[in-house]
Amino acid sequence: MPAMSLRLTRWGHSCVRLERDGHVVVVDPGAFSDTARALDGVHEVLVTHDHPDHVDPAVLVPLTRSGVRVLGPSAVVDALREAGADEGALQAVRDGEELHLGPFTVRVAGQDHAVIHPDVPLIANVAYLVDGVLHPGDSFTPAPGPVDVLLLPIGGPWLALRDAIDFGRSVGAPRVVPIHDVPLSEAGVGIARRLVGSLVPGELVWLGLGEGVDVG
Repeated sequence: MPAMSLRLTRWGHSCVRLERDGHVVVVDPGAFSDTARALDGVHEVLVTHDHPDHVDPAVLVPLTRSGVRVLGPSAVVDALREAGADEGALQAVRDGEELHLGPFTVRVAGQDHAVIHPDVPLIANVAYLVDGVLHPGDSFTPAPGPVDVLLLPIGGPWLALRDAIDFGRSVGAPRVVPIHDVPLSEAGVGIARRLVGSLVPGELVWLGLGEGVDVG
């Protein structure tokens, strides 16, 4: 029997929920996200880096004690361990790895967060390609394989919209879902939406809180 299509649902800022065949993977449930609804029934959590808008230890630590696995760069794993997470539920990942989470195949790529400022030290950041859905975290890491849906960051202290547009063009995904928009005002979101929609190839799919799209 062929696998069911992947359902992608956005739960605020950079948090997305991926569901296929009853299996749930959530990426970057941070402080600006609706983590309660995003993480309902979750099996694994993927974290790109350890900034609070991408990972909330207060939410994830209890989940690890109930069997939910959390995967991310070693800095994320270390921070969650220090916060009291179950050691057996944590897994450090790195560039070049391929993971199999239920029906999902996950490819890990990259190693650094985008530069915020030369005086701000770089931290680890990995991107995830999950069955054709690319989540770059806070980076413009090249895709490690074909991309059906690009989750494109559009706002943040590390980001110039021109770079986001160039990244979207380089990936060339058939569909583009903007993420990482909380730092933008309503007017700023409108500007980003207009420019990305007109300058990045592919269909612009704007998802509000709790809205989703089928992939594949």
